[in-house]
Amino acid sequence: EVKCNFTEKNYSLIPADINKDVTILDLSYNQITLNVTDTRILQTYFLLTELYLIENNVVILHNNSFSNLSNLEILNICRNSIHIIQQDAFIGLKKLKQLYLCQNKILQLNPDVFVPLKNLTLLNLQGNSLSYFDVPQLFHLELIILYGNPWNCSCSLLNLQNWLNTSNVTLDNENITMCNYPDILKCYSIKTVPHEAECYTKFPSLVTEDLYIYFQSISNSTFNCSLNNLTKNSEREPVGKSWVFLVGVVVTALMTSLLIFAAIKCPIWYNILLSYNHHRLEEREGETHEDGFTGNPSSLSQIPDTNSEDYSVIFEQLHSFAVDDDGFIEDKYIDTHELCEEN
Repeated sequence: EVKCNFTEKNYSLIPADINKDVTILDLSYNQITLNVTDTRILQTYFLLTELYLIENNVVILHNNSFSNLSNLEILNICRNSIHIIQQDAFIGLKKLKQLYLCQNKILQLNPDVFVPLKNLTLLNLQGNSLSYFDVPQLFHLELIILYGNPWNCSCSLLNLQNWLNTSNVTLDNENITMCNYPDILKCYSIKTVPHEAECYTKFPSLVTEDLYIYFQSISNSTFNCSLNNLTKNSEREPVGKSWVFLVGVVVTALMTSLLIFAAIKCPIWYNILLSYNHHRLEEREGETHEDGFTGNPSSLSQIPDTNSEDYSVIFEQLHSFAVDDDGFIEDKYIDTHELCEEN
């Protein structure tokens, strides 16, 4: 073993002049942020078996931060300000057995981040801000430390509880790994908290609650990441434009829907308007209507002379509409015999 102790040196970067044969490197109580420069220097110490970065200024564990440390067995990054661990942060740590992430600011932790750790036996997540944690894919895990987190012991924690009770893993300090929410379950350990029967039967409600907690954690992580980008100019990343794309998609969908709706409804509206397209009657129409009854009697010549009686009836009807000298119109329904008697 080749040990190098650089604790309390007020280093802001990992020194590059360390013996390349070092196996145990202690850089605790410094100002190291584990940025791109630190990661590049760290890759040169590929013989490391133990690395200690206790109480530094690490905020984000970036992808491939330890990719060249294939011999590392112990990694301790406790008492930092870690709130984001990227998906491929632990790639390359095939021999890692103990991982300490205690007393950080982790809000949400994807269990898939531990998949590359095939030989991990101890995982310490004590003293973070975790309220929900899905079952990690760690088949060799023997000890897990979870106390000091504000656990939400609703149905969303049911899978973790079942895993703790059915696997070979040991929950350290089980008696003080307590529920923080809801209030009626604060006296229970997360391993023994009783869940209602609906947690076992109502799968949709469980999924909804999981999604709510997931997106809430994502939003908090996004806010913290944005705040860190504003304060850490050296590690600033370009701001994404995903919201612009989302707004464009929504606007395009709305406009397309309106156009389709208008194309369907326009013919109906046109027919409705056309049905109400009235116009005022002209005065000549009344004369035309009257002429229809007082037309030229010669037109009757076109009627076949089949019956003289029918012809006389038609002539009388036409004659009844003629204007008398007294200015009155003769009513055909008045009996002429009665009129003669009165006279």
